[in-house]
Amino acid sequence: MMSLGLRVGLGSALVVALFVILTAITLDRAFRDSAESAARERLQAQAYLLMASTEVGPQGEVSLPERLGEARFAVSESGLYAAVQDMRGQVLWESPSARGLDIPFPDTSPQADIEFLRLQTATPMHAMRMVVSWEASGTTLPLSFVVMEDLQPYLDQVRRYRASLWGWLGAMGVLLVLVLAVSLRWGLSPLRRVAREIKAVEEGEQPRLRRDYPRELQPLTENLNALLVQERAQQKRYRDGLGDLAHSLKTPLAVMRGLLGEREVPEAWRRTADEQVQRMDEIVAYQLQRAATAGRRALAAPVDVGALVERILGSLQKVYRDRGIRVERDLEPGLSLRIEEGDLMECLGNLLDNAFKWAAGRVRVETRAEAGQLRLVVEDDGPGVAAERRKAILGRGVRLDEHTPGHGIGMAMVRDIVDAYGGTLHIEDGVLGGARMVIELPR
Repeated sequence: MMSLGLRVGLGSALVVALFVILTAITLDRAFRDSAESAARERLQAQAYLLMASTEVGPQGEVSLPERLGEARFAVSESGLYAAVQDMRGQVLWESPSARGLDIPFPDTSPQADIEFLRLQTATPMHAMRMVVSWEASGTTLPLSFVVMEDLQPYLDQVRRYRASLWGWLGAMGVLLVLVLAVSLRWGLSPLRRVAREIKAVEEGEQPRLRRDYPRELQPLTENLNALLVQERAQQKRYRDGLGDLAHSLKTPLAVMRGLLGEREVPEAWRRTADEQVQRMDEIVAYQLQRAATAGRRALAAPVDVGALVERILGSLQKVYRDRGIRVERDLEPGLSLRIEEGDLMECLGNLLDNAFKWAAGRVRVETRAEAGQLRLVVEDDGPGVAAERRKAILGRGVRLDEHTPGHGIGMAMVRDIVDAYGGTLHIEDGVLGGARMVIELPR
């Protein structure tokens, strides 16, 4: 596929070419119009000069002096010619420059009092014809004054102008293309730098992309950095999960090896072995679920927190309907969070399930947006959690056999999900008398 730089470069070159061509056509037309207008005014002035020098006799004879104000009228083949005609096209007088030459003066009837013509004869010419009603000896004599000029000087002037115009515009176009190429290379340099840095990240030469990029590229580089952080955090969770799984299985396996090494296994020992196998199943389930936690995603769709809370409460009230738990809600309307819905449901589901499980009769749920963070609070009026056990429950590396009853695998999952999203989890004394679980997640 064509590269971005080549696409923009070809587009810029096409724009420059169109600009040069259209500019040349416009300037050429403007120059030709200006030159023709100047020729018209010049010939009209010569026609007025002829009129001022014309004398008409009693018999309608037309006479003009041999030497006129314009010297070229007296020089043969000078390129400037004049004549006076009657309305039938008959020449009554012609300039000395036209004598002896077959000058194609217009012989048609004039269409207007003043006409500017371009005659396509053997020698192309500009012509100005002015019709005047001349008063002579009490009669009116219509006369046609014709001034003609060779087109060759005009055509040579247009040709020189076009050569100069296309030369300068071509040079300007080439210069513009070079300037655009340099500007394009400079403008796209941040993209090339992003590609080089991504390559360096892939090869392990640097951990992330730098932040000194133009404003338009900052969302891209920030999302790439977020994805890199997420990937590394996910890998770390997998490694920690597998390490914890291996470590957690050591003790139950050692116990089972000791029991199974006995020749005769009493019933009590057999029950103990069954308990250890059950614990191993729970440990494996917990560690696998923990490793599968999605974690922060920079492009995750926003989740309606209030709607999710209501869904979970609806399910739990059906499960615990025999206990008659009363739920108090303080949910900020319209509150959303960019998080995997499954992770948020896991957190809220475990906290609310523990609250329903240990509550005497009341559960309170609160959601609030504070200082760029989402604050989730779940509390109940149950026995609560002893202060000396809170740090152990939330600390990294707590094993299943160390968990306080009622805050086992579920609380460990909540802790790991909150950590994966860069949040915090606190256990406090609630106003209802039981435990107060507080989660704060960055929005």
